[in-house]
Amino acid sequence: MQIELKGRNVPVTDELREHVRKRFEKVDRQVSDLARLEVELSRERNPSVPDKERVDATLYLKGVTLRASDNSRDMRHAIHLCEQELSRQVKRHCDKRRKRREFRHHESFGGEGLTATT
Repeated sequence: MQIELKGRNVPVTDELREHVRKRFEKVDRQVSDLARLEVELSRERNPSVPDKERVDATLYLKGVTLRASDNSRDMRHAIHLCEQELSRQVKRHCDKRRKRREFRHHESFGGEGLTATT
């Protein structure tokens, strides 16, 4: 998976790059090597906003785009929350695809073992 990191009002340091790469390893294991992840780190300048740190992640997969965003007081915590949300979405997407494949497989063999209940 390719990771592209952008910063708005935030300097993107090597430490932040490494933290994002390490944090999104779980998502990397769940998707193909062709997937592309864009992570945007931003900081709100408005003093009345309590959760100033914002992370937006967009994962481009074959045929689908998954997005997650979270705010927090700490950038590392916002990255963690965003990773959890995106990981949940990827797991749900993979489960849906697996169920569709199994259903098509059963249909191609005459639908043995499947019963319709009304």
